[in-house]
Amino acid sequence: MKPIEQLLQLLTRPGVSEVVLTSGRMPLAKVGGVHRAIGTQALTTVDIERLLQDAAAPDLAAQEGRPVQWRVTSPSAGAVDVTALRRSDVVQVRITPARGGAEGGPPSPSATGAPAPAGPSSQPPAEAHPVPPARPATGVTSVATHAARAGVDAAAALAALLEAARAAGASDLHLVAGRPPLVRMAGVLTPEGEVLPADRVKDMVRAMLPERVEAVFAREGSCDFALEHPTAGRFRANVVRQRTGLKACLRIIPRDIPTLDALGLPASIAQATQHHQGLIVLSGPSGSGKTSTLAALVDLINRETTHHVITVEDPVEYVHPRKRAMMSQREVGVHTRTFASALKASLREDPDVIVVGELRDTETVRMALSASETGHLVLATMNTPSAAKTIDRLVDLFPPADQAQVRMSLSTGLRLIVSQRLLPDAAGTGMVAAAELLTGSVALGNLIREEKTHQIPSLQQRGKGLGMVRFDDSLVDLVRAGKTTLAIAREYAESPDELTAVVQGRPSVANPAGPSAAAAGDAQRRPNVLGMVGSLVGKK
Repeated sequence: MKPIEQLLQLLTRPGVSEVVLTSGRMPLAKVGGVHRAIGTQALTTVDIERLLQDAAAPDLAAQEGRPVQWRVTSPSAGAVDVTALRRSDVVQVRITPARGGAEGGPPSPSATGAPAPAGPSSQPPAEAHPVPPARPATGVTSVATHAARAGVDAAAALAALLEAARAAGASDLHLVAGRPPLVRMAGVLTPEGEVLPADRVKDMVRAMLPERVEAVFAREGSCDFALEHPTAGRFRANVVRQRTGLKACLRIIPRDIPTLDALGLPASIAQATQHHQGLIVLSGPSGSGKTSTLAALVDLINRETTHHVITVEDPVEYVHPRKRAMMSQREVGVHTRTFASALKASLREDPDVIVVGELRDTETVRMALSASETGHLVLATMNTPSAAKTIDRLVDLFPPADQAQVRMSLSTGLRLIVSQRLLPDAAGTGMVAAAELLTGSVALGNLIREEKTHQIPSLQQRGKGLGMVRFDDSLVDLVRAGKTTLAIAREYAESPDELTAVVQGRPSVANPAGPSAAAAGDAQRRPNVLGMVGSLVGKK
């Protein structure tokens, strides 16, 4: 049986209404109105064209930019409509049961599968816009609709929304006066259910707001706190006043502390926790997974050492249970007034490791650097876009007269900077992490002291043997592994054209000699995609 025939068999299954193929993405099947991935590897344009050959596809290149529709008859699925669109090197294909069945629909093509003639009586072609990323069914809509209705207890409605958002795999839940509840899935914010009236949101906020932050909220119009719900779990909450009323944003904290492997980050990051003193910084934009990476490192220390670990957070997100290490978790506003005061006090608490939730002001950075120079390992996060910018930001927080001393401290005490970003995966159903690694070394220390941080990317290119990784190299690895697509990676790359050249094995400015032996080997080892699709979708 040909692979295309095995693919079409999906349309005979209950609830399946469409099969979608897109260059750079995994095959998708629309089940119950939701696109779901049916494979583990993205298809290339060549793979799709080879599949379409068995469906008697017309010359798509000759009609580039215009959707082409034709009908074929499958022994198992009957008459099916195929709509394909080619733009540049990207092919998009939608396969659906023939509208009106084998008879009464659009004019039937010839046995060779020629395109159905267009005309007023023919059905319009399928939408020619890019295929949207698959989004799993959230299960939030019905709960959100119920929660919006008057008469439903606000606390119960809030609990139901929290539980539904967690069950759906969302990363955030937004409750905004005058809008439906919104959930963030795979980086996309989507409304679910009916509009929440302002009074309804106000009641929900009252149900979650701790008494200790009520004065802060009344005075400043915003507050941050950790919400521990008996059944829904733990959340990081932010509540603010805005034009239409109140707004609450709840970040869902996983029940289990993640590992570096589960986060898709290099295992070499764990080696930095073996230092007895120094500074480790996890950087990236807001929402890039820094807190999860920090929790993974702290959990590693908790499991494998007998150190005394002190964390200072605002608020405490992951709660670390008792393992081998002794854990002391302090929350700003509850257990201490500021980060700086907690760090000052920690130096007298006999700590081995000090964890700072965020380096956000001069005094906190000063205390963190001091601790890293006096026999303590300090782990912290910063909202900076790259490793080089992290160093610049640390220095620029200080007045000019102090910057030389700060550079000297960083040149000798910096152990590792991990700068990470989250980007959509190949199926569009989740996120994957790309990470830039900058390890402490003599060469890096010289660049910091001499104010030559602009040369750090070049150092990373030369320092791969020291565990350094450029951000674009991390993107290349994700594309080659099929975890994301080239189109997505280009949107995040620092040098998109160079990234494309490396992925495709073409000579680039950074690699004039052409593809490496490893890249050539990867190309030779790529599995037969026709066989892959057949094995994935041929079984019921």
